[in-house]
Amino acid sequence: MNIWIAVGVTAVGCYAVKLIGLLVPAGVLERPVVRRLAALLPVALLAALTAQQAFADGRALVLDAKAAGLAAAAVALMLRAPFLVVIAAAVVVTAGLRAVMG
Repeated sequence: MNIWIAVGVTAVGCYAVKLIGLLVPAGVLERPVVRRLAALLPVALLAALTAQQAFADGRALVLDAKAAGLAAAAVALMLRAPFLVVIAAAVVVTAGLRAVMG
């Protein structure tokens, strides 16, 4: 039964966040600070999720094939490679290290 309570609370929370977003006056959304935060927040959240997925395993820091693939993607980005080349570099490095390390 506890799982259904969690599902219900989550659903109500999601609805409340959506409703609060709709009730914010338009004047608040036009402020320069709010616009900058709205533009940078998704990038920061995606970076945090990427770092957590690449370097964390439960509660421990892990440097494995995923981290090497992320490093390869970062190098490709610094070299201004096209997006598909960046993804391919990460995939090739990650798969190659996993094949070598077992």
